[in-house]
Amino acid sequence: MPQASPRVFAYCRVSTADQTPENQVQEISRAGFSLEPRRIITECISGSVQASQRPGFSKLKDKLEGGDVLVVSKLDRLGRNAMDVRETVEELEALGVRVHCLALGGVDLTSPAGRMTMQVLNAVAEFELDLLKERTQAGLERAKSEGKTLGRPASLSDAQRVAVLKHLKDGASVAGIAKDFNTSRQTIMRIRDGQSA
Repeated sequence: MPQASPRVFAYCRVSTADQTPENQVQEISRAGFSLEPRRIITECISGSVQASQRPGFSKLKDKLEGGDVLVVSKLDRLGRNAMDVRETVEELEALGVRVHCLALGGVDLTSPAGRMTMQVLNAVAEFELDLLKERTQAGLERAKSEGKTLGRPASLSDAQRVAVLKHLKDGASVAGIAKDFNTSRQTIMRIRDGQSA
C-alpha cells in the first residue's frame, strides 16, 4: 500500500498591513511544496513578538500533528530571535513535525544537518549578543570618563535631600514628606536608606 504523503503547512508572516504574504506563498510553492489553501496560515504581526504569542502561529500549532511538514520562507518567521526560533523548532520537533526553511536551502531544521545549522546560527547570535554587550559597556565607560552622568537625573536636588533627611530626623512620615516634595515614597525611602535618589 503506498504511503500517504505528509500534510504540508505554510506559515507566512508579514509585519505591516501594507505588505502581502502572497510572495512567501508563491516562493514555497515554487520550491516544490504542494500547498492546500486551508493549510496556509498568514499573519500580520511584528517580528518582535515571540512565536508563542502570535495568534496565527498558535492556531497553526493546534492543527499540526506528527508527520506533518511546516514550511517557512525565512527563519525569522519562526521567532523573534535565535533563541525563540530554536525553542519553536524544538517544540515542533517534539510534536513530530518537520520544519523546512527555504532561506537555508530548504533544509529540514529537525534533521541532523538542520540541527547543526541551528547550532551555528545560535552560536553566531550569541557572539553578536556578546559584542553588543561589550560595545554597550565600552560606551558607558567612555561616557563616565568624559564626566557624563548616567541614568535618570536625580528627582531632588542636594539641598532638598538634606531637607528630607532633616524632616525624617524630626519624625515626619515618609508619605507626608513625599507629598510635600511632590515625589514618590520610594524616593524618600532611598534618601533615608542612604541611596542616591
